[in-house]
Amino acid sequence: MKEKRATGKIVVILLIAAFGITLTAYAALNNKDLSVHSPTRPKPVWMSAPERLGQPPRDAIILDASQWAPDGKKTKGDKIKWKVAKDENGIEYMEVVKKTGEIHTKREFGNCQLHIEWKTPAEVKDSGQSRGNSGIFFMGKYEFQILDSYRNPVYADGQAASIYGQVPPLVNVCRGPGRWQSYDVSFLRPIFSPDGKVIRPARITAFHNGIVVHNNYEIRGSTPHKKIASYQPHGEKGPIRLQDHGNPVAFRNIWIRELPEEVPSCYPYIKKPGEK
Repeated sequence: MKEKRATGKIVVILLIAAFGITLTAYAALNNKDLSVHSPTRPKPVWMSAPERLGQPPRDAIILDASQWAPDGKKTKGDKIKWKVAKDENGIEYMEVVKKTGEIHTKREFGNCQLHIEWKTPAEVKDSGQSRGNSGIFFMGKYEFQILDSYRNPVYADGQAASIYGQVPPLVNVCRGPGRWQSYDVSFLRPIFSPDGKVIRPARITAFHNGIVVHNNYEIRGSTPHKKIASYQPHGEKGPIRLQDHGNPVAFRNIWIRELPEEVPSCYPYIKKPGEK
């Protein structure tokens, strides 16, 4: 009995210590004792910038073919059924094979920065949504549309770089068929209360071929076809999904960075001049 009581006391002490560490870390993130230009404010970690745009930075996770699994599969042994090859410059790419299904990352992500390059078929056979159609789903739920929108009349919230079914891009900067294009996206995950209410909607800032197409847009919910967007509570992380819409769309140079929640420790509360 005495041993059990002693063990219980140790557990309580450890829990109190852990709670204290958590409070200390939280206080560091929300330090309100720093004035403007405070020399004690934590400084951002230095990181060398890539030599060329589109190159992954040091902390990026490279999402080559080995990092993806077929729809419904999660284990490391599950290889995707899409075409995986190298182009004339030796760069690996993945290409949709019709009716093989979607693929998703084996890892899950919440707040993130995603870089992805994609190419629609050089030969144009169809129009509208049947022309180079695919999509990127953040957390498996929020679709950023891929489509050959070069001189291709299609509904505005379904063209390239649209938040599918919600809002079109600010401008259409789609290159012609068969040319590589790039998306650079900053995604902020939604937050739900314990009873399932939306505390903070998801947000997205996106560049298409280096041009801003969404500036901190508030996503209104998941992006189903021909349905009003709505939120359903889910976890803090989810996979990145790439869509099989039956068109041989190719992808290459995909990398992702996990981003911190809200403000990092180097951006605490800033006092106004003269404020105590």
